[in-house]
Amino acid sequence: MKAACGTVFKYGDNVDTDVIIPARYLNSSDPKELALHCMEDIDREFVEKVKAGDIIVATKNFGCGSSREHAPIAIKAAGVSCVIAETFARIFYRNAINIGLPIVECAQAAKEIVAGDEVEVDFDTGVITDKTKGTQYQGQAFPEFMQKIIDCGGLIPYINQK
Repeated sequence: MKAACGTVFKYGDNVDTDVIIPARYLNSSDPKELALHCMEDIDREFVEKVKAGDIIVATKNFGCGSSREHAPIAIKAAGVSCVIAETFARIFYRNAINIGLPIVECAQAAKEIVAGDEVEVDFDTGVITDKTKGTQYQGQAFPEFMQKIIDCGGLIPYINQK
């Protein structure tokens, strides 16, 4: 599996799926359309500033709320290469894996990394490097089968490949 490297967008606790992709946009399942509205209710400038490869860092319970799979789809389609959080809502965690969005749990990184930092994540080892500060954190690495699902772009492409 590869690594992710990008600029951090930082959020706090309980970022729910309604602010990741507001319900008023759920009439579309087109990833490009969803990306245009990603995070707009919590961070109006996100879609203008996010670049391919950037990373979202949040604290506790990221992705709580409804079970909509639109939320990780919007994040991935916006160009985000990884989400790091202290904890994830379980349904968001599973939906992220299912659509091929890498996510890493690491409490210390989630607390210490700040907006604008340049961060690299090695998905094989779970090591998170804050290149701005020169610090490293040990995140939770994915089991091999989950890495394969993410590498394939999600669960359905993974199954189709089999």
